[in-house]
Amino acid sequence: MNFDQMAATIASADGFIAALDQSGGSTPKALRGYGVEDSEWSGDEEMYAAIHAMRSRVITAPSFASGKVIGAILFEKTMDGLVEGVPTADALKQRGVVPFIKVDQGLEAEAQGVQLMKDMTNLDALLDKSVAAGMFGTKMRSVIKSADAAGIAAIVAQQFEYGNRIADRGLVPILEPEYDITAADRAQGEEILLAEVMKGLDALPEGRKFMLKLSIPASPNLYAPAIAHPNVLRVVALSGGYSTEDACTHLAKNKGMIASFSRGLLQDLRKGQSDAEFDATLGAAIDAVYQASVAG
Repeated sequence: MNFDQMAATIASADGFIAALDQSGGSTPKALRGYGVEDSEWSGDEEMYAAIHAMRSRVITAPSFASGKVIGAILFEKTMDGLVEGVPTADALKQRGVVPFIKVDQGLEAEAQGVQLMKDMTNLDALLDKSVAAGMFGTKMRSVIKSADAAGIAAIVAQQFEYGNRIADRGLVPILEPEYDITAADRAQGEEILLAEVMKGLDALPEGRKFMLKLSIPASPNLYAPAIAHPNVLRVVALSGGYSTEDACTHLAKNKGMIASFSRGLLQDLRKGQSDAEFDATLGAAIDAVYQASVAG
């Protein structure tokens, strides 16, 4: 797939985006969930090799190439690796899956009810490498904990600032200002978030395409104005700690919003499963997430 073909797939194809981008801090937990204990690896290189083996197994499973997964978000080391001897981005594109790269370097401590992203000191080098690898876009995450208007404005401004730097390099950024689904004031805060996002979108140059990755809103279809905005290629939802079943139930209430799940897609996969069991389990999750993504 060339860039225009990838853009068309993301903009209009039925399906969802798989989040395969657990990084250093979340990798041990992801491995434990998969059935790989801490004692089975030693040091970062072995840890990353173990998680790459899991991701490679997902990517090469027959159900992953069913046409229902239209994109996948990767961690840098996954992009750098090979899948059956082929660079990961190319392996995905051979299966009709558009590749994205996680670019943020983690979160700052909470202030004003939000966790901003840490300064991205290696962004330019990572973008160069991503363009060379044939990636389509990027993803970067920050977190909103409460309905503090100043904090939410700051988090959205930071996302758009980095987003424009990424778009200048020819990649499509996914902005992810996640709203903590356990926050008591989430409904109020998501209204503030929407207003700030719309300001940012309205300020973009004509024709510049961004994507948004947002928590499934407390009020269904809250993000309809963002979905309809001419500068938005697609709006995707994170599972935010919901189980697959709960995430799909909530997502299906939101027209035009598709999934970009991690835990909600991979939670039942285990290293000890046979290839047939593994593919059947993954395929069932893919089917459920797909149906929720096209339900609107």
